[in-house]
Amino acid sequence: MQSLKSKYRTHTCGELNASNVGQTVTLAGWVHRKRDHGALLFIDLRDNYGITQCVFDGGNEELEKVRPESVIQITGTVVARDKDAINDKIPTGEIEIKSDKFNVLTTAEVLPFQVFGDDETSEELRYKYRFLDLRREKLHKNILMRNKMIKWLRDKMWELGFSEFQTPILTADSPEGARAFLVPSRLHHGEFYALPQAPQIFKQLIQISGFDRYFQIAPCFRDEDLRADRLLEFYQLDLEMSFVDLPDIQAVGEQVIPEMVRQFAPDANVYPEIPHISFDDAMLKYGTDKPDMRNPILISDVTEIFRGSDFGIFANAIENGAVVRAVPAPNSADKPRSWFDKLGEYATKELGLAGLGYIVFADEAKGPVAKKLDSGRIAKLREISGDNSSLFFICDNVDAASRAAGKLRNKLGADLGLVKPRDFAFCWVDNFPFFEPDPERDGAPAFTHNPFSYPLATLEELNTRDPFTIKAAQFDMVMNGLEICSGGLRNFNPDVMKKCFEIAGYPMEAVEQNFGGLYTAFQYGAPPHGGCAFGVDRLVSEIVGNGDAVREIVAFPANQRGQDLLMGSPSPVSEKQLREVHIQVRKKG
Repeated sequence: MQSLKSKYRTHTCGELNASNVGQTVTLAGWVHRKRDHGALLFIDLRDNYGITQCVFDGGNEELEKVRPESVIQITGTVVARDKDAINDKIPTGEIEIKSDKFNVLTTAEVLPFQVFGDDETSEELRYKYRFLDLRREKLHKNILMRNKMIKWLRDKMWELGFSEFQTPILTADSPEGARAFLVPSRLHHGEFYALPQAPQIFKQLIQISGFDRYFQIAPCFRDEDLRADRLLEFYQLDLEMSFVDLPDIQAVGEQVIPEMVRQFAPDANVYPEIPHISFDDAMLKYGTDKPDMRNPILISDVTEIFRGSDFGIFANAIENGAVVRAVPAPNSADKPRSWFDKLGEYATKELGLAGLGYIVFADEAKGPVAKKLDSGRIAKLREISGDNSSLFFICDNVDAASRAAGKLRNKLGADLGLVKPRDFAFCWVDNFPFFEPDPERDGAPAFTHNPFSYPLATLEELNTRDPFTIKAAQFDMVMNGLEICSGGLRNFNPDVMKKCFEIAGYPMEAVEQNFGGLYTAFQYGAPPHGGCAFGVDRLVSEIVGNGDAVREIVAFPANQRGQDLLMGSPSPVSEKQLREVHIQVRKKG
């Protein structure tokens, strides 16, 4: 690394140790904390690299007036701390600087919140003074860790033979499942650029151009409603490959992501196996297409066990098309009644269910549901639950029952301590439906996942089969219940592409208008190709232990209303600026 010495410092605040005792040094940084002990004044000096304790003789009025977060330069001698004063929590904890000279470089006003310590501060203040927030230890470390992870990803992709590209930020709008940010053109009256939701079309064009393996750490923009785990702008590790099948693409993910976790989370337990789960099995057994594989609980379809039973509520609903899902709670038979009551409240308030039936399997089956079932049905349910456990039941239509059972599975996994936070478990979810009913078009087929995916069907089958039975050569990689990657094989055949868009309600004119560049390129020899994209923000957040708080690993995020409180955006612009881009703002009605 290049020397960091300059006229302001001979060393950083994180590198001095016992080997430097006796040396005269100059440091520069922020006043992290001051402690006035009368005869002595202690200043913890902080920079990007760490903290060093500096000691001054007391009674220096100028130094006593220096506020926290002022920037100062000090010169002094490195001395060893007394044995009982050693701070083993920091690398410089064995030494301190006996300081005889200082220079105030800049002074700080009274702080809106403390940088030292972990005092709770409102999100509004933190984002308004983000430059102060970024000085705080945890957030500062998060940003530096993100920096290291991105470098590691970039180096890894080069190691695997990928070439790095940069694709346009100002591009054409295309229907990709989310709302795009639009940018008016000054030179082309009434026309707009769009910020890319993803570099999808460009990375396919790169393959058609003959480049074999593409990647970039790509900025993406989506004008969506905000949540804790969703940002208006985010980054993804985007990659595309030619002459590959699905396992070839997934092999890249298996080489990169688990190794990245081991590299940057040495305390983590990374599950060695990455199972493949079909979308249909995921919805049945886990109640979601993003299953948390750390949780051993499996959901079962028990519709046939309840069909024709004396438990009339379920039996009658089944005759009207409902299904019954069973969610086991291992080793819960000795839980107090209040525990079951609280789960019932959760089911009504959070899941929107009328109630939550259950059976407790102790020495004998107990509970209101058990009283209505014969011994044969009870025995089948006990096989699912196991002894000393409980079995909860959800009866509803297929989609609603799956979603509710999935949420209940997650809650039981957390409440029963079955999910260890520093475990990392992965899976691939495959065979997504290619089409789904569009409620805005009376249930007509619409693309489920990605209009650029290849259908697992021939052109003849696209013309003859029920479109809702067709699967896509599409997959997601899921880590700890979070979708961290989406990808698949691309539809490189012009005739197949045309038919798929036709089924989804796009006439040929719309295909040429929205995807004209890509469709034209397909006419001139396109290789079979595919790829995927990994969410960098979500990956980093999970690895450093922030869960879904992705804003804690982004330097300058917008708040949950999409506002940048530091820079004051979005903001009004002048009438002159609007006229230049041919825009007139109408008052909101």
